Amino acid sequence: MSDSESQSAFDKVTYVEIGPEHAGQRLDNFLIRHLKGVPKSRIYNLLRKGEVRINKGRVKPDTRVKVGDMLRIAPIRVAQRGDAPVPGQQLRRYLAENILFEDEGLLIINKPSGLAVHGGSGISLGAIEALRAERPDARFLELIHRLDRETSGCLMLAKKRSVLLDLQQAMQRNQVEKRYQALVKGRWPKGKSTINAPLLKNQPASGERIVRVDAAGKASVTHFKISQRFKEATLLEVTLETGRTHQIRVHCQFSGQPIAGDPKYGDSHFNESLKDSGLKRLFLHASNLRFRHPLSGEWVEVEAPLPKDLQPVLKNL
Repeated sequence: MSDSESQSAFDKVTYVEIGPEHAGQRLDNFLIRHLKGVPKSRIYNLLRKGEVRINKGRVKPDTRVKVGDMLRIAPIRVAQRGDAPVPGQQLRRYLAENILFEDEGLLIINKPSGLAVHGGSGISLGAIEALRAERPDARFLELIHRLDRETSGCLMLAKKRSVLLDLQQAMQRNQVEKRYQALVKGRWPKGKSTINAPLLKNQPASGERIVRVDAAGKASVTHFKISQRFKEATLLEVTLETGRTHQIRVHCQFSGQPIAGDPKYGDSHFNESLKDSGLKRLFLHASNLRFRHPLSGEWVEVEAPLPKDLQPVLKNL
């Protein structure tokens, strides 16, 4: 569908019946995918004003849609936008060569640093949009979890709604083991194996999301194990017990030993000193996943090797 066709499709009242492949999805997430080209701010505005209804009733963004639900979407008038972004040849090749696991229900890729998991906030193309563009026949493809744009490593996507819901529930119950490699400032103390500090997320007027340790925040637990010591830095193996936004980065900052190359929560002098060692990005890599597959019941273990741009940093240290 061209942009002008999608535009004309939304400028009159539309009705959508929910099929089984979308059952259980949050309404806002469904609309973001369904109303391609319509800004997220416009979608939330429609919901706030009651211009999206389910079975004639007003609904909230977090409403879960059910099979057979009838959505009524009021006319949407938005400024003309260009065609949907298409992944470049380099990104397409990278994604094709960095599939860590795939079967009929699940896709796990080794996400590069610098690629957002999804578009938005000035980013036209994220990993999910690139993969959907590469797989136009895929009936269903959704992110199971997220990684920061600067973080590389294991990223899971569901090819079936049942897999999405099962693995998201497993993550909430701490039944998916996620391990990271992080290089932090200074010598990490031997006895410091767990940080249990609640995290509060806020968004100042600038729009940049900031997370900080705060008693009013959500419970957040991170486990640490020393992998390698250097003169002025420590390589850690990090395991998440909870999965809060920026959790590892903020817990390391809170401990006084921020992650190398972190532009938001890091130490600028430490980051500058590591440029000679070849560090040009956040040294945080989602290296391992271990979980029970929702379809087969078998254990799945996936490893993403340390990226080539981080390997020389450790050699030079």
